[in-house]
Amino acid sequence: MNLIKKIFSPITLTIKFIQDHFKAMLFLLLLFFLFVPQDDQKLSHNNLQEILLAGTIMDSTDIVAKINKAANNSAIKGVLLTVDSPGGAVPPSIEIAYAIKRLKEKKPVIAYAKGTMASGSYYASIWADKIIANPGSMIGSIGVIMEGADLSGIMKKLGIKSQVVKAGKYKQLGTPDREWTKFEVKELNKVIQGTYNMFTQDVADARGLDIKNRDSFANAHIFTALQAKSVGLIDSLGVAYDAKLALEKLSGVSNPIWNKEDKFDKLIKQLTATTAVTLNTYFPSLVLR
Repeated sequence: MNLIKKIFSPITLTIKFIQDHFKAMLFLLLLFFLFVPQDDQKLSHNNLQEILLAGTIMDSTDIVAKINKAANNSAIKGVLLTVDSPGGAVPPSIEIAYAIKRLKEKKPVIAYAKGTMASGSYYASIWADKIIANPGSMIGSIGVIMEGADLSGIMKKLGIKSQVVKAGKYKQLGTPDREWTKFEVKELNKVIQGTYNMFTQDVADARGLDIKNRDSFANAHIFTALQAKSVGLIDSLGVAYDAKLALEKLSGVSNPIWNKEDKFDKLIKQLTATTAVTLNTYFPSLVLR
């Protein structure tokens, strides 16, 4: 009996190991399928880079890092910024816009509106050499908004009162425990108007538009792709194929090899975007949309 156990012990131990570490092995297998090259092109060095800007813009760290990496990579001859975003917070939108502006100084950049290129995501795209939009896309919404909930009614019903110790007239600005006062709204409006002036001036400078006519191309108007072209916000209409072809010609590559976005990165972006939307629902902030 002991002899039989010794003979089959390697098999028994292997089965036990699989049972004890099944979840870990399944996780490693998932990672393998996510990261393993799918074809020969994945193993080749790409010379054209597509960077995706999707979802609500709340953090620019990842996409700015990709833009800067493409800018410093001599093998990359051109970059396509593919956009499908309703906008987002002001600072990260500006970070992306100026990263694209720096990139443009080194190599051609085309921005492509895949579905929505509005507010902060339009801001992020303005310095591209050319903006191409899907005929069914929505463009514009060049404006600034700050909103927050007034929870005083529900707080009263629940018997909750806030307590505040502050120094400075405007220190309680934007808190959701009460209705905002007139002087607070005036103070917030000062910030919003200043941001709006900066936004519209940058659009005018980047797109060669007359700032005196900003009510025609800005003022939070939402345009179809054709309407956006008529006011100068985009250069042409087309689909992804046209945008890639335009960049291939502009970059002068004879054998275009495009990158493919990592599946794991795409999953993380989707999760991050969902979390950002949830947080923004409950906590007011200055937003381009």
